[in-house]
Amino acid sequence: MRIFDAHAHLQDDKLFSRLEDIVSAACAVGVEKIVCCGTSEADWDDVAKVKHKYPDLIVASFGLHPWYLKLRTPDWLKTLKNHLEKIPSAIGEIGLDFVLTDLDEKEQKEVLIQQLALARELKRPVSIHCRRAWDGLLNVLAAHGPLEEGGIIHSYSGSADFAMQLAKYNLSFSFSGSLTFSGNKRAHKALKAVPPDRLLVETDSPDLLPLGVTGPNVPANIRMVLSAAAKHLEVSEEKLAQATFDNASKVFGKYG
Repeated sequence: MRIFDAHAHLQDDKLFSRLEDIVSAACAVGVEKIVCCGTSEADWDDVAKVKHKYPDLIVASFGLHPWYLKLRTPDWLKTLKNHLEKIPSAIGEIGLDFVLTDLDEKEQKEVLIQQLALARELKRPVSIHCRRAWDGLLNVLAAHGPLEEGGIIHSYSGSADFAMQLAKYNLSFSFSGSLTFSGNKRAHKALKAVPPDRLLVETDSPDLLPLGVTGPNVPANIRMVLSAAAKHLEVSEEKLAQATFDNASKVFGKYG
């Protein structure tokens, strides 16, 4: 079984000091690729270190997450571009989060647009975070146009209807440990609505633990996500693992 974890944060302090054990456990369950996403200037160097240590396993991704907008320096965009040009990589984690009320929505959109423009300039795929900002994201994408190199909405939590609208912009949809919760009917419905060639799976390590798991989340737990997704789609885990591996490879395959 070949598995592609489409979104994780191995540079996170909860995981970084235990990388060898974490990677070994992931490989033991069939994980062959992991997208390691940066979130701010503070962790981009560590993402590069993870990629350097595991060049065949890791797809590096650098981006400014909306949670960290207030921490950015005046040169953040130049620094981001330098990382992207130095290492073949994707752009992310970027996006919009309208749950946190202390974050300015207009500023979030401006920063997202700057990073989408950089993705277009450098011809890179993106990894997008979106929480309760679906209309805002659609408005940004409508103004920006389809993503030439594609990208994903990570840990997709939107409706089935929004998935259909977002797919028009060359986006795929990655599902996480939230699928393992029986009460998450919204995710289960969206999972079935997503075009089969746009479906991916992820752990979002060290966050979004699957049901019944304790401690920081790790890529080896992707098997639980696959199992839940396969159950809802009524397919075998092996078939779904290969399909999602192929789908993720179409988006990120040039970079790891």
